[in-house]
Amino acid sequence: MSDFIVSARKYRPQTFDTVVGQKSITATLKNAIKNDHLAQAFLFCGSRGVGKTSTARILGKTINCFNRTENVEACDVCESCESFNSGSSLNVYELDGASNNSVDNIRELINQVRVAPQLGTHKIYIIDEVHMLSPSAFNAFLKTLEEPPKHAIFILATTEKHKIIPTILSRCQIFDFNRIKIKDIADHLAFIAKSENIVAEPEALHVIAQKADGALRDSLSIFDQIVTFSGNTVTYQNVIDNLNILDYDYYFRIIENALKEDIPASLLLLNDILEKGFDSHNFIVGLADHYRNLLVCKDVRTANLLEVGESIQQKYIEQSKEVDANHILRALGVLSRADVEYKASKNQRLLVEMALMQLCSINKELEKKND
Repeated sequence: MSDFIVSARKYRPQTFDTVVGQKSITATLKNAIKNDHLAQAFLFCGSRGVGKTSTARILGKTINCFNRTENVEACDVCESCESFNSGSSLNVYELDGASNNSVDNIRELINQVRVAPQLGTHKIYIIDEVHMLSPSAFNAFLKTLEEPPKHAIFILATTEKHKIIPTILSRCQIFDFNRIKIKDIADHLAFIAKSENIVAEPEALHVIAQKADGALRDSLSIFDQIVTFSGNTVTYQNVIDNLNILDYDYYFRIIENALKEDIPASLLLLNDILEKGFDSHNFIVGLADHYRNLLVCKDVRTANLLEVGESIQQKYIEQSKEVDANHILRALGVLSRADVEYKASKNQRLLVEMALMQLCSINKELEKKND
C-alpha cells in the first residue's frame, strides 16, 4: 500500500513561523504567550484554507510546551509536545461544530472543562466550524465561555463570522485571517516543489496560486493534482491544460488585433477559444482583467499590483507601451457593459462578438475625437 500523503497534510504548519501569510496574527499570539496575556476565548475568522485550524493547534501546543524556545515556539521534544505530535494529548481537545452541534454535545464539553489538566498548565478546546452550533447549543455555552476555569482556553474557528451570535463574539478575542497573497502561495509551492525534487516553472505556480483564490489548502490540492497529471515536471502548459484555463497568449493576441483594427482575426480567435470549450463570459471577464493589468503596467508605482510570473509580466510591460491609456479605459467600459448584459442576452455569442468589434473600432473613434 502506498505511503503517499497529500501535501496539505504533509506540509501542514507545525510552528508559528511556518504559518503562511498571517504574520501579524502569529506575532500577536506569540507575544500573548511570552507576556502571559492569554485570553480565555479566541475566535479565528476567515475563508477556507487560510490557516485557522493549524494556528489553533500550534497555539494549543505552544501554550502547554514545557521548554519553549527563545522565539516562543514549541520545543517538540518535551512530554507535552510529544503527546500532541502523536495525537494522544489529553490537554488539547478538537471538536467539529458541524457534527457536534447539539446541546448535549456542548453539555458534555462543559463537564470536561471542569476537570483540571493532568499534564501542563492549560486545557485547550478547539471548536471548528463553530457557526454550525444550534442556537440552544450557543446559549448553553455562554456561561462557560464568560467564566471558564483558569486552566481552560477556548479557540473557536469559523468561516462565517456573521452567523455567530453577538453575545459569543463579545466574549472572544477576535482574529480575522487574511486571504493569502498570490506571491506567498507561489513561494510556498516553490518550496514544496524543491523539497519533493519537482521541477516547476514559476509561471505554472503563479497560475495555481491565482486559481486557489487566497486559500493555501486549495493550492496544495491543485498542486498534487498537477503533479499526478504531469509527473515531476510542472509546466505552465500542463497547468492550463489540466485546469482548463485560457492561455494568456490569447488575450495578448486579442489586443494586437484590436490595435490593428482587424475584426475578422478577432472573430476567428474567439471562435477558436469557444471550440476549445471555454466559456465566453469567462473570456470577457478575463479580457477585462487583461486590460486592467495593462493599465497597471503603465506606471512604475502600480506595477507591483500585477500578480503574474516574471516572463508574463515582461509581456504585459511590452504590450502596455503599445496601448494608449484612453484606449484601455474605453475598452474597460465596453467589456464592463458586456459583462453586465451577458446573462440577460438572448444571443450571448453575438454580444461578445460585438464587444470585440467595438474594441477594434476604439482607435478610430479616438482619432476622430482628436481631429
